[in-house]
Amino acid sequence: MSDEDAITLGSAAFRRVNVALFGAGLSTFSTLYCVQPLMPAFSHHYEVSPADSALSLSLTTGVLAVAMLFAGTLADRLGRKPVMTASLFLSALLVLATGLAPDWRVLLVMRALLGITLSGVPAVAMAYINEELHVEAVGLGMGLYIGGSAVGGMSGRLLSGVLASLFGWRMALAAIGIGALIAAFAFWRFLPPSRRFVPHHVAWRTSLASLGEPFQDRGLRWLFAEGFLLMGIFVTYYDYLGYRLMAAPYHFSEAAVGLLFSVYVVGIFSSSWMGHKAGRLGRRRVFWVALALLLAGVAVSFCTQILLILLGMTVLTFAFFGGHSIASSWVGRRAQAKAPAASLYLFFYYLGSAFVSTGGGILYARWGWSGAGGLICGLAGLGLLIAWHLRTLVPVHALTPVASTRPSEP
Repeated sequence: MSDEDAITLGSAAFRRVNVALFGAGLSTFSTLYCVQPLMPAFSHHYEVSPADSALSLSLTTGVLAVAMLFAGTLADRLGRKPVMTASLFLSALLVLATGLAPDWRVLLVMRALLGITLSGVPAVAMAYINEELHVEAVGLGMGLYIGGSAVGGMSGRLLSGVLASLFGWRMALAAIGIGALIAAFAFWRFLPPSRRFVPHHVAWRTSLASLGEPFQDRGLRWLFAEGFLLMGIFVTYYDYLGYRLMAAPYHFSEAAVGLLFSVYVVGIFSSSWMGHKAGRLGRRRVFWVALALLLAGVAVSFCTQILLILLGMTVLTFAFFGGHSIASSWVGRRAQAKAPAASLYLFFYYLGSAFVSTGGGILYARWGWSGAGGLICGLAGLGLLIAWHLRTLVPVHALTPVASTRPSEP
């Protein structure tokens, strides 16, 4: 397809896309992660263990991972913008309903349903960016979308932690839900309709079969593994950091733990900055640096001084958002069929959150931070080895196109 009708850097349409997708990332990730600083409150209110309390997040991400495998096909039929708009509105309403949950079981059901509704944004947004933006604008566009995700993750965690300390966790979830409704309306108002996408009907069986195509590319297989590791490390780190800092000898309050998530501001910068650098210098030359910084951030977390813990948290956050920005745009640039590849990348990405967080909870219950931190430190080392190996990856322009089992992406 010609790039003549693509949205270019600096255009009015590019600015509208950035506003809309920044808001979508903000809404999606504030509703997804707003429960993270509330986990100690859940443990107290519902009398559940830290590992059980972590299900309020890991269950959502696990369902989200599976649901995203179907979101791409739904968007192929109905269009990118309609699916993302419905997803944002329904997710906001579910967060409001979660704040009214009478018991732990109902809360988990609401969070599982949230995983289904949220699935209509991440994979579809990646496909929209790669379809509608000029190739020179994809890196920055993806970085800005992930920057919105960073703001959402920060504001959801920060606001819920502070508001829960002041007014209780139910009011905190109500505030997050109202904010998500406003973001959904802004998305519907600003996002330009697709111009380079033609809706097409694909049988569900054919769509699922097409998911095997990206695995034929060795580079994509490694990038899927990196997505699993990146998200698993990041979520597990933040899941149990709150428990660690609220216990002796730190005795942080819920509000103080919530305020720690303000460090996400570095993710807003690193996602767009590292994404842009990777677009100019080459992803193979920049990606491994992000994984090296990720390992360094995890390693510093074993220190007991609070300033060093905060330093490690900052380095880890910078590295995670930068690494995710590069990996996600790399998948979209490299894949022949972009929607299946984006769905698979995010499938493994969120699967990492569910599995590693659950494992980290078991280890934390037995050995404290030494157990959970040791797990993610080992995974960070594995991620760095894979990133170093990806330096030898054959560039996308040298690839021979692979025959698709589904209609080609427009």
